[in-house]
Formats: sequence, structure tokens, C-alpha cells
Amino acid sequence: MAHLVAVLALEGAIAFELGIPARIFGNAKDGAGRPLYEVATCTLDGGPVATSADFRIAVDHGPELLERADTVVLPASHDSDPDTADAPFTPELAAALRRIRPGTRLMSICTGSFLLAAAGLLDGRPATTHWRYTELFARTFPKVLLDPDVLYTDDGDILTSGGVAAGVDLCLHVVRRDHGSAVANAVARNCLVPPWRDGGQKQYVEAPSPVSTGGSGTAAVRAWALEHLDEPLPLRRLADRAGMSVRTFTRRFREETGASPGQWITTQRTERARQLLERTDLTIDQVARRSGFGTAASLRLQLRGRLDVAPNAYRRTFRTAPA
Repeated sequence: MAHLVAVLALEGAIAFELGIPARIFGNAKDGAGRPLYEVATCTLDGGPVATSADFRIAVDHGPELLERADTVVLPASHDSDPDTADAPFTPELAAALRRIRPGTRLMSICTGSFLLAAAGLLDGRPATTHWRYTELFARTFPKVLLDPDVLYTDDGDILTSGGVAAGVDLCLHVVRRDHGSAVANAVARNCLVPPWRDGGQKQYVEAPSPVSTGGSGTAAVRAWALEHLDEPLPLRRLADRAGMSVRTFTRRFREETGASPGQWITTQRTERARQLLERTDLTIDQVARRSGFGTAASLRLQLRGRLDVAPNAYRRTFRTAPA
């Protein structure tokens, strides 16, 4: 049976955030093309709600859906907007959240974290929210271990994300955690979004652009670099291949990807290492060489710094996910 993801739509739901779970989880399929998740939307009374745009949405479910859910997602809405933070946590919402079974995974997108915090579910736990409202969040919920900069946090059964596109990153992270990188990467390709942005990445950094070999700029060099990650890739070599000066190449690269060449290459090498750890039986030394980190010590340092996990521990975690 597919994993049930229940999305709770409140009055004033922000349309983009509301649609992220269905778009990401709804595209996740197993090797036979069967859906891995069932995504359903509910409201507090089963009736329609207004969105932040110029339309209303009608749903097929009321709060009883939360009783069956394996994962519950709280997207941002006007009800959870910090501008109205004095009165978003209504008795009706509290009653709906009490329907959720113990052990159900909880996720928030953007200011949806205000609702989890108001319910006391984030006390003593790491969380994040949209960077614009982190100071208000910290003042309002001092018991929460707020990390104001990261794209998302993962504390096992409770996950939170920053604003807007960070919700995409969080949902892809959950798909990867549940089913491995092959499924998550397939979803990302289908949705034309980057397959992975580290949760510890600053919220202000733009999402890396998908690599294309067409057009001018640095796209062709990035495509080439992906095929040569196991080789030294100094800045001068990349700039020469693009036919640009180092200064021009660096500027164009940052404009197109939101990252410096060095940051981008390290991210791609980390992603390559993750794939090799998940999909192959290569030794840690071999993974380090093929992903471009050179030595096992360097690979361990990168995974510790970015994911707070050692290579062997990462492999044990994700090799248990379904193929």
C-alpha cells in the first residue's frame, strides 16, 4: 500500500506551497511505475477554503484524513503567516492535530512551522522557517532550537523547511530518505528542479541551475565537468575550456548557478559520492577517487561537514531503502 501523505489546507493557503507535496511525492514511482505515495488534501471541516490567490479550492477530505496519514504536511497559509501569528492556532486546528496518530511523520513548509511550534511539537527540537521571520519565531517560541539559515531540518519524525522552494528541497529529501537517490533524482528530473540541495545550505543561495549543453555561458563546461569529476578541476582549467578569463568565468558561473565554481563542483562530487554509496559495493577509497575527493579521509570530511554522517553510516542507511 502506498504511503499516505495528508496535506492540511487552511484558510488563505498559499497555492505554490500547497501544491508542492502533490507535485513531488505524486511523481515518485517504483521500478514498475507504481506510485510510492498517495497524496490527499484535507481541510479543518472538509469544506472549501480560500487561497492566497484569486481562487478557492474544494477538497474531498475533512480532518478525519489525518487519522490515517503516514505523513502530515502543513504548508504556509495566511493562517500561519507571522503577520497574524497572534491567532492562527485555533481550537479547530488543535483538535485536528490531535487526530494524528503517534509516530506519524510531520512536515512544515515555510511558515507552517509556526503551527507546529504553537502546538508545542517543536519544543527542544531543531527547526527552521522563512528567513524573513526567524527573529519573530525565536522570540515567540524560545524553546525551539531554531536554525535560521538552513533550507530544511530533519529531526526524524519532524521536518521543517524554509520558504517557498525550500519546500521542494525538503520533499525531495524525504523521497531520497524513503526510497534512495535514484527515485528522488527521477522525480527531480521530471519536475525540472535540482535533485539535491544540502539542507545546511544557506536559504539565500539560489538553486543551482539544471545543466544544459546548449547556448553560451558556462552550461557546456558544467556538463563536461560532470563527466570528469574524478579529475582535478582547477578554476583555470574550467575557464580555459569556456574560452573566458578566470574573472569572467567566475562571474558568469555565479550568475547562472548561484554558486561559485568550487562550491558547485563540491556539491556535484558529494552527490556523485552519495550515488556510489547507495548503488554500488565500491570501497570507501574507490568512492572517494571516483567522485573526485581523492582520499577516504577527504570524503569523510565532506560528508561529515555537509550531512553530519560518515560514509559507512550513510551507506547503511540508504542501502536499506527499496531499490
